[in-house]
Amino acid sequence: MTFQSTDFELKSAQELLSWSFERFGPDVGLASSFGMEDMVLIDMIAKLDNPIKIFTLDTGRLHEETYEVMERVRSRYGLEIKTYFPDQDAVEQLVRNKGFFSFRESVENRKECCAIRKVEPLNRALGELKAWVTGMRRDQGVTRTDIAKVVEDLDHPPLIKINPLADWSQEQIESYIETNKVPVNALHKKNYPSIGCAACTRAVEPGEDIRAGRWWWENPEHKECGLHR
Repeated sequence: MTFQSTDFELKSAQELLSWSFERFGPDVGLASSFGMEDMVLIDMIAKLDNPIKIFTLDTGRLHEETYEVMERVRSRYGLEIKTYFPDQDAVEQLVRNKGFFSFRESVENRKECCAIRKVEPLNRALGELKAWVTGMRRDQGVTRTDIAKVVEDLDHPPLIKINPLADWSQEQIESYIETNKVPVNALHKKNYPSIGCAACTRAVEPGEDIRAGRWWWENPEHKECGLHR
């Protein structure tokens, strides 16, 4: 079976998570920012006989509510969260040279900030793995409409990228959370469907795209930080 096989599209999220551990063992990890999708995956992972490891990127500019839900994961599920931080010297140089909000001045500046605070730590995390799991879904925005459930990660070869919830709708996510009493970030109830750094995330207005609150000053086609291309 190749990793481009359409057979993966027929598997449920739970089946893909089980397959992930069977195929990669301790060398697969969930990249979690503790949004609704990631919390669904964490709840599923906690129910596996061999839970998949969980890691996160602490950019230094997260919401307090995000740290609170991290602690709820630790206390409810008893799962370890491996945290990666950006390089201290790189962050200090960025802030000294360009200030605290350079990312709002241009797409290039914003991508520079994301590269330092997110991409470099992610690369370190992925350097310890053979495959990684994400909560990406096809209906999250124009940059994600064609993502596959399992794919060779061309940005991080030879890793395999696994998106168990690729074909889930927002309604399915919310239904799973309600049925299974999954803890979620308190900001979701304040119209934050997608949550990143505090300075780069706002609540969405009725009728807006679910990622409209991320880097809201940019055009939709630019709204990726470099973790997913």
